[in-house]
Amino acid sequence: MEILRVENLIKEYANGEKKLVALDDVSLKIEQGEFVAIVGPSGSGKSTLLHIIGGIDKPTSGKVFVSGTDITILKPDKMTIFRRRNIGIIYQFYNLIPTLNVEDNIILPILLDSKKVDHNKLDETIKLLGLENRRKAMPSELSGGEQQRASIARALMNEPSIILADEPTGNLDSKASKEIVELFRYYNKAYKQTLLIVTHDERIALQADRIIELRDGKIIKDERNTPNIS
Repeated sequence: MEILRVENLIKEYANGEKKLVALDDVSLKIEQGEFVAIVGPSGSGKSTLLHIIGGIDKPTSGKVFVSGTDITILKPDKMTIFRRRNIGIIYQFYNLIPTLNVEDNIILPILLDSKKVDHNKLDETIKLLGLENRRKAMPSELSGGEQQRASIARALMNEPSIILADEPTGNLDSKASKEIVELFRYYNKAYKQTLLIVTHDERIALQADRIIELRDGKIIKDERNTPNIS
């Protein structure tokens, strides 16, 4: 089942009297449960594409459908609600609220949506992510890997249609990076969670089921991959 469709996406930025084209007629489809890596050199448009798919940025033209909804026409307040309920976003810099402990950071999106917290799911998620002994810790007390696992837990709690991760291991050492990617693969396989990861790390890309390469705002390669899980 199709979970994401991008149609003829163009994103331009003003650069003095010239236009900088960040995305140049990008189209793609992603099925539910796919694990997709987006690769390419700096400035190729990877993060721009991810931000538009996540409804954080607007395209100059083109459409983005997430679970059948054209998010490019949603007004900001509607987009905020849709994103909170349907899209999980994980950043390189974690973006945890420094004044909230791990557990409160994880359940924040649910509380913002005025929903009741499923404490069984919360306990299961915290256990799976190895944060059982850190649930009352503040972000400043966590290692980089622990902070990233907390941000992943927060993204997963609402069971979003798609998870978007922008260089999720960029600030982590090799051991923590390996653990994070193993967690992504676990959720992808166990829960059919759709994952779209922007990365510069070839080792991470090679663990995805599909690799999309961008260059100069265009998709130049889109290939199936046999994951290297060693």
